Amino acid sequence: MGSLPLDASLRPLDPEAFAGDSRPVVDFLAEYYRDVDKFPVRAAGLEPGRLRKLLPEAAPEHGEPMEDVLEDVRRDILPGLTHWQSPSFFAFFPMNASAAGFAGEMLSAGLNVVPFVWAASPAAAELESVVVDWMGTLLGLPQRLLFSGGGGGVLQGSTCEAVVCTLAAERDRALHRLGHESIMKLVFYASDQTHVTFQKGARLVGIPPSNFRVIQTTPASGYGLTADAVRCRPRRRPRPGAAVPLRHGALTSALSTDPEYHKNVGTDGTGKPAAIDYKDWQISLSRRFRAIKLWVVLRRYGTVGLRAHIRRHVTAAKWFERTMAADERFEVVVARKFSLVCFRLRARFVGDDTVDELNRELLAAMNASGRAFMTHFVVDGKFVIRLAVGGAMTEMRHVVDVWDLLQASADHVLRRYQL
Repeated sequence: MGSLPLDASLRPLDPEAFAGDSRPVVDFLAEYYRDVDKFPVRAAGLEPGRLRKLLPEAAPEHGEPMEDVLEDVRRDILPGLTHWQSPSFFAFFPMNASAAGFAGEMLSAGLNVVPFVWAASPAAAELESVVVDWMGTLLGLPQRLLFSGGGGGVLQGSTCEAVVCTLAAERDRALHRLGHESIMKLVFYASDQTHVTFQKGARLVGIPPSNFRVIQTTPASGYGLTADAVRCRPRRRPRPGAAVPLRHGALTSALSTDPEYHKNVGTDGTGKPAAIDYKDWQISLSRRFRAIKLWVVLRRYGTVGLRAHIRRHVTAAKWFERTMAADERFEVVVARKFSLVCFRLRARFVGDDTVDELNRELLAAMNASGRAFMTHFVVDGKFVIRLAVGGAMTEMRHVVDVWDLLQASADHVLRRYQL
């Protein structure tokens, strides 16, 4: 039986090839960010399957120059993107990016270590505990929740992962007390405004949908969860100790696995591990060197720079809210929180269904223009538009521009309905 010939010229980590491939990519991205506000935030008329029609059915047999790859990105990929880094992207949750973040991402990918246990990459594991404490301090967490105070934390890959890990830890802590046969007795409570990832997480850790209880919120509380609403839900008082704050010990108890080939070589001589194994703080075994990216961002911008960045967005959202309040055609559905404004058209002398249709058309018109992109949600049966200010390149002029677009789009929609 023969063997396939190897391409002896292929050296995937050749330093010169890395430098040669990286330079055009950096130049491409720099050009992209210079021109990103010239692109439609999301192109109109896109349909599923567009890209498959443009690309070959099979991977190329032979390698191609990076310049050719980037040309295909420019021609085929960019026109089909929603440009999350556009300064006029106000949808979902703006994915903040930065030059320092890119540099940190390059370091993470370039060093390419997998610090799932301390021995697998000691400095990577230890850097995470440092930056987690830095972030905890910036958020004003009490000392007991930091590594330096006997607590600790972990950088998860997504909010969904963090929710699942938290729920798994709380489930196991409760079942340790009640017995594992009592899993069907566990009930999770959440408000009707809780993110869907919480309900998804409950299902993933084995809690049936019938045991997921939704607590209704009201406009009077700004759709926030109140103590009275929580007290009215359970009809009996919890047993003492049932609401103890979750500590990392519960997390590692739920997620820890310790086969011989994963055991650390470093101990303090007493058999007690002297290091942190982050595999026991998350769902997956392997993990990226995320800490270095956060470390680079904090080092490059400092806490003063990051605070100023956040405050600039909050100030812009405050301006938008004040300006909208002065236009009687609109209503702010719930008071602004940080840099999120929730609003809708309120047309007089028409029913709720018509008002919802007006707002659907208003949102569609703004998004179709390519000048901005926003999303919606439904609360109390009302169709509500969200403006989330938070893009790294978003300036006050972009918020003013989206207000001008909103007014023009509202004029057009209301004329159609003769309102």
